[in-house]
Amino acid sequence: QVQLVESGGGLVQPGGSLRLSCAASGFTFSDYVMSWYRQAPGKERELVAQITGAGRFTSYADSVKARFTISRDNAKNTVYLQMNSLRAEDTAVYYCNARRSPVLNYWGKGTLVTVSS
Repeated sequence: QVQLVESGGGLVQPGGSLRLSCAASGFTFSDYVMSWYRQAPGKERELVAQITGAGRFTSYADSVKARFTISRDNAKNTVYLQMNSLRAEDTAVYYCNARRSPVLNYWGKGTLVTVSS
């Protein structure tokens, strides 16, 4: 059974940092592109960051470049999102995604990040 379990969300002040984790199970983790998406209240879900199977290539939304870093540990079946210099507009539910094909495409349940003073 495929599972993606996000953790690490919470309340943080503007300018602060958080590290999200997504623990995966039930599939061959290294075969999948891993991504973080987010959905803010009243907005569509958007792609935040992506990392290829071996971790060689990453990409980021323009809004988070130079502030967020995606990484993965294939030995631990875990993907991370280090978020620095957080802003109020980063407030959202953050979702982990694993994708190998249109059919082999899995989602976690999300973790809430709130940036507020």
